[in-house]
Amino acid sequence: MRLFKNPFIAVSLLVVLLLLSSLASLAVGALPISVADILASLTGQASNSQIELVVTEIRLPRLILGLLVGAGLGIAGAAMQGLFRNPLAGPSLVGVSSGAALFAVIIIVLGSTTFSAWMSFWGIFSLPMAAFLGGGLVTWLIYLVASKNGQTDVSLMLLTGIAINAIAGSATGLLVYFATDEELRNLTFWTLGSIASATWQDNMIASIPILIAIVGLPFFARSLNAFSMGEAVSTQIGFNIKKMKMMVITLTAMAVGAAVSVSGIIGFVGLVAPHLVRLLLGPDHRWLLPASAILGALLVVLSDMLARSLLAPTELPLGIIMSAVGGPFFLWLLLKRRSRVGF
Repeated sequence: MRLFKNPFIAVSLLVVLLLLSSLASLAVGALPISVADILASLTGQASNSQIELVVTEIRLPRLILGLLVGAGLGIAGAAMQGLFRNPLAGPSLVGVSSGAALFAVIIIVLGSTTFSAWMSFWGIFSLPMAAFLGGGLVTWLIYLVASKNGQTDVSLMLLTGIAINAIAGSATGLLVYFATDEELRNLTFWTLGSIASATWQDNMIASIPILIAIVGLPFFARSLNAFSMGEAVSTQIGFNIKKMKMMVITLTAMAVGAAVSVSGIIGFVGLVAPHLVRLLLGPDHRWLLPASAILGALLVVLSDMLARSLLAPTELPLGIIMSAVGGPFFLWLLLKRRSRVGF
């Protein structure tokens, strides 16, 4: 049962909430800034150069990166749940984020030595490309292990995710052991997830793959709707399921890899956002995918505001805030599933 019979109204409401939270994100901080000063800074008419600098060079890049990361993780989570035909699938839960993070850490620690050729070839896109590769490999592995004849074994999926998270964690720990002091500080903060040091270059790096995923995934909404009835049924209807799987996995890995490469691991966005959207709109992927992107962006922006406000002037890592919200939410999902199957 969905809360809104008209999905357009629900999506419009989400857009309005996102715009309001974005404006609040620019205003809230150690230096409170009025709406008038924000608008003046954005239009180049600010009378105070300090306020203009804070808005255009600190808070605006951070806001945009939060929007990109949240939207990318939100739509990736919705696509993964549709692909696995299971609401418990999520980039962080089944190990996709960990796989992407591991490949990114490899480049951070070994990029100047072992993978110098990779660094020379890809330049500033070295990290997102490595994260994309890691996320894509993990997604394929999970699908091959946990899925058979269009059906996903939930236990196998979750156990595979646990194994991948453990392997990625141990490999990351080994790389940390060999990291320099500077690399260690960066990795420790990066693995907790944060957009505090966002720059315009980070936005440029993340925007291309994430926007491609956001634009591309809705084209497979009808295929995912048909796939929910089973692989055989969707094939008989006329959908190319093999192509759909390949493209959804590729686009999902692009979104997750790009998000992880610029913000670190921010868990549960891809799990929470699609579930909340289903409560609002129902399971139709034509609305679920774009709405999950919007709600994912909203969750990250609001969480980032909390991260820099709760213990101001000290900032909490964004990943901690999302885990504090997502962990109980995931337990609620498990309890709900437990009661449904009658255990």
